[in-house]
Amino acid sequence: MDTNEDKSVEEEQKEAEAIEPKEGKEEQPVTEEETEGVEEELIETATPTEEVGEAKKVEGVAEEAEKEAEEVAPEVEKAEEEEKKEKQKKEAEEEIVEERIYTIPLRRVWISPRKKRAPRAVRVVESFIQRHMKVETGTKADEEEEEARLIISNEVNEKLWSRGIEKPPRNIRVRAVKDKEGTVTVYLAEGD
Repeated sequence: MDTNEDKSVEEEQKEAEAIEPKEGKEEQPVTEEETEGVEEELIETATPTEEVGEAKKVEGVAEEAEKEAEEVAPEVEKAEEEEKKEKQKKEAEEEIVEERIYTIPLRRVWISPRKKRAPRAVRVVESFIQRHMKVETGTKADEEEEEARLIISNEVNEKLWSRGIEKPPRNIRVRAVKDKEGTVTVYLAEGD
């Protein structure tokens, strides 16, 4: 036999012993050199279907992990959003200086022409709140664009316009909140 063939047979025997130790021998630690040859043989002997199957298994595991992450992510985001809302509520409660509930009569609105009633109702609400909450409306020469001192919330506006431009409500219950900066915000009273 050729010496090269003898070496290859001996190497194969060593690799086989490294992979499957015999019952009589004690296990010896496997060196990196021995594992390199085994890995190469395994790669060469593996069929394409085995590789594809293993790749699919790996992809399946990765997809499952992504699905779990997607399922957990919305829950985490919801919890974070709830915490932010709670913090904002606490800050808003700390900033409130004055809070009052008013029933604003809107019967004067019905005197105006039909197509101008809802816009007039908004103006009546503004003037009522300015009078009763003492909103500063003075204009200064230094400030051309002054910050809004009176804010009517969207829900109040929607209530005024709920039956269209021609038929605003006869009266409306609102909650007016004044903060540290003097800004008054008008909300729809609870229960309406």
